[in-house]
Amino acid sequence: CLTGSPVTLTILQNWVPRVSHYFDKEHYTYVGHQVVIQESIEHFGAVVWPGALALSQYLESNQEQFNLKDKKVLEIGAGTGLLSIVACILGAHVTATDLPEVLENLSYNISRNTQNLNMHKPEVKKLVWGEGLNEDFPVSTNHYDFILATDVVYHHGALDPLLATMVHFCKPGTVLLWANKFRFSTDYEFLEKVCNIFNTTILAEFPESNVKLLKATIRKN
Repeated sequence: CLTGSPVTLTILQNWVPRVSHYFDKEHYTYVGHQVVIQESIEHFGAVVWPGALALSQYLESNQEQFNLKDKKVLEIGAGTGLLSIVACILGAHVTATDLPEVLENLSYNISRNTQNLNMHKPEVKKLVWGEGLNEDFPVSTNHYDFILATDVVYHHGALDPLLATMVHFCKPGTVLLWANKFRFSTDYEFLEKVCNIFNTTILAEFPESNVKLLKATIRKN
């Protein structure tokens, strides 16, 4: 069900090794900016996963194909915020969303890394997949050019609400960019569901990390 001939890429070591007194901070460089990410071992959402590195790198390298400047971008499952920060640096109006328990660390990372930059001020909002979508994100006032999602599919029971969330936000004209490490049969089953609903193209594969990067748009009826 997938179209496209993906490029094969390696996740580059974009982080800057440094002697730091803080064991919980990762230093990266994207689009000429240093990004410092505070991780937390308590939550899945508070660690930088490979999908976020893969999509950040891809957006940095493919700015003509995916020009985020002045575009409205929503990240679902933003985690530590690395990808949302990169999208901000690339000039997007970013809304980063995640579960309530992740928001404090997410907000900290995003404000810390974007406060001195001349760009659109990013928003951080709570989003529980499949819950309160029409109330919190009514379609009439929430149209996004891009939906970003990385490593949102792993062994869990939230895949149907995740799919419903993707469908809610993907209107005609919206591009969903989804990067994921594929480990389990459930990952491929979810991909099949995505293919059944969206026009799905594979843009890139990162074989060393088992990451695939996919582009999806809603089918025109």
